[in-house]
Amino acid sequence: MNPVAPRPTAGLSRRRLLGGVASAGLLGHSALAHAGGQVEEPLADSVRSALSAAVAQSAPPVPEFHSTEARMAYLRWLGAASPLLLRRKPEWSERREFLDTVWYESRRAGLDTALVLGLIEVESNFRRFAISVAGARGYTQVMPFWTRVLADGDPSRLFHMQTNLRFGCVILRHYLDRERGDLFLGLGRYNGSRGQTPYPNAVLAARKRWNFSA
Repeated sequence: MNPVAPRPTAGLSRRRLLGGVASAGLLGHSALAHAGGQVEEPLADSVRSALSAAVAQSAPPVPEFHSTEARMAYLRWLGAASPLLLRRKPEWSERREFLDTVWYESRRAGLDTALVLGLIEVESNFRRFAISVAGARGYTQVMPFWTRVLADGDPSRLFHMQTNLRFGCVILRHYLDRERGDLFLGLGRYNGSRGQTPYPNAVLAARKRWNFSA
């Protein structure tokens, strides 16, 4: 496996960050931001094909490294991230598998791993079987309509860890590309709250807690 480096994203404007960063307790939801739901919208055939291929491409979520330095950097990241999940995932094997998969899927989609972990924290608080009022499911709170667009239409697939994380990362990458790398608008579109400050601010605040060198 040779995951791609996270793509650069445009900086947030000062205006968009005004209004206060939503405070969130460690591994807890912000009082202002809640799990939302992506809005179903028409997709061009080329976009649909690209997203479908990205979701369908199979590969085991096992990190592989081409240098000792890269492997050591990953192990340092894993050692820093693991304790933050101890309360939610007390079993080491489950915690390791989850972090391996997030690391793999985020880089596969060209995303910052800390950003993806921040999104999961705000969206589901790391609950695999979370369901929002809008019907979004799993760790990354993916709306069921995406399984019709990108897969076989079976929403129960969204409770499978790697499937959910892959859908979430591919969809977030799609929204960021649509917004030309603008994190504020891309995150808002992911949550179904485009243009509103609480959700992107909460995710970016959570991102800082997961921002380890890797």
